[in-house]
Amino acid sequence: MSTDSAVSKSSPTFRQVRTLRAPKERVIEVLLFMAAASSVLTTFGIMWVLVGDTLEFFKEVSLGDFFNLSDPKWTPLFEDKNYAIITLIAPTLVTTGVSVFFAVPIGTVIAIYLSEYANGTLREWLKPILEMLAGVPSVVFGYFALLVVSPILQTMLRPFGVELGGFNMLSAGLVMGISIVPLISSISEDAMRAVPVQMREGAYAVGATRIQTALQVVVPSAISGIIAAYILGISRSIGQTMIVAIAAGLQTTYTWNPLDGAATISAYIMQVSQGDIVHGSLEYNTIFAAGLTLVFMTLGLNLLGFWLIKRYREVY
Repeated sequence: MSTDSAVSKSSPTFRQVRTLRAPKERVIEVLLFMAAASSVLTTFGIMWVLVGDTLEFFKEVSLGDFFNLSDPKWTPLFEDKNYAIITLIAPTLVTTGVSVFFAVPIGTVIAIYLSEYANGTLREWLKPILEMLAGVPSVVFGYFALLVVSPILQTMLRPFGVELGGFNMLSAGLVMGISIVPLISSISEDAMRAVPVQMREGAYAVGATRIQTALQVVVPSAISGIIAAYILGISRSIGQTMIVAIAAGLQTTYTWNPLDGAATISAYIMQVSQGDIVHGSLEYNTIFAAGLTLVFMTLGLNLLGFWLIKRYREVY
């Protein structure tokens, strides 16, 4: 009998090895499934609570009053009760718009620099420092907006005859933009770095400059990842609480002027949740109706993002 035959007889077959590994792989598969299912179940649990208490709210408040645009007031905690949700939606969109207007161009420029211009050593220093900004607590950003950014804006706008109040959506939006710059720049830079180097070399071969290559080759090729970064940044801004609560105030006022102070949806939810409102009352259930509105706004934004990502992936 040859040595190879003896080895083959003493060695376990593929089927035997597979049989031995099957229980371990099954356990791992179950654990991974439970981890994935937990997030889905958590989402369904949140929606169950929101929808249940929101239905209790709409048993006493009509949809016409909730979506009232002719007389937009949100005063469920006062004697003269009004439930026009647009009063909270408007400041939410204003602060989010200011943050996006500030963060998207700056985050994109930082991503282009880190991806196309910075050398490896500089990138290893800059990116961790930039990402440390994402770890700053939102309450710190809120007081930074109230005590630093607002006074600076007041000084800058006073010569133009504009009196900016201590609580305003402009400073809150700008600081919200600062807080999401690391998110946008980091994800966008990762998407740009994933573009094959051959595409850059091809652009250089036909005489393109570095900035032309970045703007006309790299950015379009990575546009799906960049859009995903924008959507994540906007979603984070919409749900921001402490910055707007501290810097924009808690006064429920219907306004589209970023120079005014007003309460966003998340700020109102925080205000009522920490108060003495009786659990299960109509006033308390308003936070669930407002929260469900915020969920639908974020859901619509994410669906738009998925559609844009799919479209640009097909194009590029």
